[in-house]
Parts: sequence; structure tokens; C-alpha cells
Amino acid sequence: MTAVTGTPRRFGALRDIGSGMAAVGVKELRGRMRGKRAFVILTIHLLLVAGFAWMIESIAERSFASGFGSSFSASAEIGRQLFLAITFLLTLITLILAPASTAGAISLEREKQTLDLLATTPISSLAIVLGKLVSALSWILLLLLASIPVVALVFTFGGIAPEDVLRAYVILLATAFTFGAIGLFVSALVKRTQAATVINLVAVIFLTAGTAFIFVFWTAMTGNSGVLPDQPTRDDNPVSTLTKHPPEALMWFDPFLAQVDVMCGTETGFGASCQVVAGVTNRSVDQFDANGQAFGPPRDSYWPRSLLAMLIAAAILIILSVQLVSPTRRWRLRRSRRAVDPAAAAAVAPVREWMDASDAVPTQPVARMEPDGPLPASEASEPSDHPGDTR
Repeated sequence: MTAVTGTPRRFGALRDIGSGMAAVGVKELRGRMRGKRAFVILTIHLLLVAGFAWMIESIAERSFASGFGSSFSASAEIGRQLFLAITFLLTLITLILAPASTAGAISLEREKQTLDLLATTPISSLAIVLGKLVSALSWILLLLLASIPVVALVFTFGGIAPEDVLRAYVILLATAFTFGAIGLFVSALVKRTQAATVINLVAVIFLTAGTAFIFVFWTAMTGNSGVLPDQPTRDDNPVSTLTKHPPEALMWFDPFLAQVDVMCGTETGFGASCQVVAGVTNRSVDQFDANGQAFGPPRDSYWPRSLLAMLIAAAILIILSVQLVSPTRRWRLRRSRRAVDPAAAAAVAPVREWMDASDAVPTQPVARMEPDGPLPASEASEPSDHPGDTR
């Protein structure tokens, strides 16, 4: 009789991970979208973005009307200011909601004592982590998609192209993914949801305002006159560059600067956004770009590197979160086996043989102790559970 072996499934591991992610993600999304709270938050979000856009547009129109009068580029400048303000607001909302949505993803399961029960299911640890992250990002993606009609109002003023809006939303999605992964890692590392929320808030403040302050402080301590370096030092060696200019990598996790780089591509000349990007990227500003149309730093010279750094950091944090959630397969340092001295092994061998022999001695059954005298009348009159017992 021959055993029938089943054919292995193609992409079986990926299918298992996908099904596990779908199970966890659907469960999380049902909890988030249940009731009126989700729709109330969505309505408040749209009213906030629309009201903020209306205020910025009113301020920009009054500033041009009370200045030197309208010009041929006033409408385009209002559109650029409105676009920058809305993208900054959406970036701030993403920075707040992304880590807050994942702060209790794992720690809340520990508090409810359901993490061990979840680990006993056929769902893998990777599927659990990715499912919770995808469910949180789906909620943020819904908020970002709902704001597209408001952002599209900038096209009525001009100065902004559709690809500029696409770049801004790519940065927003990468920001949500990265800071969501940070919140998930902290949730897997910390046992309490309240502590995880506080740590996530501190991490957001440090990676945005903290790194900007360090950059400005570094610039001031290296002999520059302003908050940005006076001259580019890219051609010097790395050690001397650090003594004159802070590293660009210090600002890679600041999504606000990435949005400023997108704004720099919309300017016709060397404007304020391009000055900031040129100062951070340490590039020369007295040359024309590749097309010879405008001077300043080349277009898209900062935000692609920033997004790449954020995505790599997010992937590393997801791997670490999987290791923290997994109850068994964790990375541990293995001790190296040292060579055993033959003389010491020969000396210990008799002791080991004696211990093995003592463990192999069978145990003798214990004899039942019978009472010497007759049993009391109360005990003797009790019926026995075992038939044939004639006590």
C-alpha cells in the first residue's frame, strides 16, 4: 500500500499570510467603523480641512489686495500658498493619527489577555502585525481620500500641477506607513497602552521638531550666520563637511521638509521653499537646473531619499514587531561551544555513570500498612466502594 502525497501549493506561505492579514484586518476595521463615531470623525475632518483652506485663501487674497496691487502671478501664488498650507495640515493630521491608531494594537491585546489566545490560532505573527497595521492605515487612507476634493480647489487658482498633488499624497502615505510602524513597534514593546501612546507622541515630536532644532543648533555652532548654512560644502571631505554643515540625513524623517521640497518644484524662481531645500541638502544655488529654466536646487532632490529612508526604517520596525509578538521564534544569542579537555572529561565520566545508574534503579512498590487491632465499629459499618473488600 503506497502513501499518497499531496502536491505542495504554489505560494502557500503568501496565501496563508494574506488570509491571516484579511482576517485580522476585517476584524479591526469592523471595530473601527462600527457605530457613528467613524462618520462623525470623518465629517469633522472634512470641515476642519475646508475651513482651514478658506481661511488661508482669505488671508492670501487680502495680503495681495492691500499690498502693491494685483499682478499677473497673484492667482498662482495664492494657489501655491493654499496648497502648502493644506499639505502641512494633512501631514500634521497624519503624524497624530498614524501612531495613535497603532499605539494600542498589541498592548491592548495584552491588557485584555487575548494576545496568547490570538497566538494559538493558525494566523502567523507576521499576518497579525501586518493585519493590524493595514487596518490602521486603511482608516487613515479613508481620511486622506476624503480630502482630495478640498485639495483640488487649488487648481482653480493655478500654480499647481496634478503631479504635484500626486507627489504630496505619496509623501502622506509614506508618512502614515512609517509612523504607523513606529506606533506598532512601541505597542509590541510596551505592555500598557497609555505608556505606548506617550512614547509615540514623544517620538513624533523628536523626529519632527526635535531634529529641526538640532539642525538649526548644529548650523549655528559651525559658524554660520543664520538658521541655514551660508555656503555649500559638498565638495569637501566628509569630516570637514560636518564641521561646516549638519548632515542631510538628520532631516530625513521630517515629512514637512519633504512637502517643502514638493513646493520648491512649483516655484518659478529661487523662492523661500527652494532656499530651505538648498540649505538642507547642501547644494549650490547659483546655477541653473538641468533644463536651464530656473536657478536653485534640482527638482525632487530631497523627498525621494527621505521616503526611501522612512520606508527602510518602517520595514525594520515591522520585523522587530513580529519578533516581539511571536511567542517562540525569537532571535537569541547562542553561546559558542568550547572545546572540552579530555582529562577533565575522563575525570567526570565515573560520576556521570554513577548518576545514570542511580536514575535507572527501579522503584519498589510500597506495601500497604494494615492496622494491628480491629477497626472501630463506625468504620467497619461503612459500606465499601470496592466489591470484595472485607474490611
